[in-house]
Amino acid sequence: MPAWNIPILLTWLRILLIPLFTVLFYLPAGWLNNTEINWFAAFLFAAAAITDWFDGYLARKWHQTSDFGAFLDPVADKLMVVVALILLVSIGRTYAIFAMIIIGREITISALREWMAQLGKRSSVAVAQIGKLKTTAQMVAILLLLIYDIPWLGINLIWLGNVFMLIAAILTLWSMFYYLKMAMKEFR
Repeated sequence: MPAWNIPILLTWLRILLIPLFTVLFYLPAGWLNNTEINWFAAFLFAAAAITDWFDGYLARKWHQTSDFGAFLDPVADKLMVVVALILLVSIGRTYAIFAMIIIGREITISALREWMAQLGKRSSVAVAQIGKLKTTAQMVAILLLLIYDIPWLGINLIWLGNVFMLIAAILTLWSMFYYLKMAMKEFR
C-alpha cells in the first residue's frame, strides 16, 4: 500500500476535482449563470494546476517521492487536461484538432515511458524543458478559454486562448518528437 503524505493527498485532490469541474458544465439551467460557471471552472482548473506544481515541490523538498506518486501524478495531470480539452471542444471554445494533437501525444508518450520503464531506461524519456513549456502553454490556454466571456484589456480571450492552444499544439508535437528521438537513441 502506498504511503500517505501531503504530496500524494494533493495529487488525489486533483483527481477528485475532475468530477466537480465537469459537473459545472452540466448543471440544470438557472443554477449558475454562464459567467459563474466559467469562473468556477477556471478556479478549479487553476487549483489543480497549482497543486500539480506544489505536490512535486513538496515531495522533493520533504523527500517524500515514491513510485506510486511518480505513477499517480502524471495520471492526474493528464486526466484534468483531457477532460478540460474535451469540454472546451464540446462547448465550441477551441478546435478538435488541438485536442486530438494534445491527447494523442499524451497517450503516445505515456506508452513510450511505460515501455522504456519496462526496459529499465525510463530516464531516457524523463521530463525535459520542452515538456514543461508545453504544459505551461496548455494551462494558460485552457484557463483563458475557461474564463471565456470576460474581456481583459479589450482582448478577446477566445482568440488569445486559441493562440496559446496553437502554441501548445506546436510544442506538443515538438516535445513528442524530442521524446521519441531520445528513446530511439537507446536502440542504436
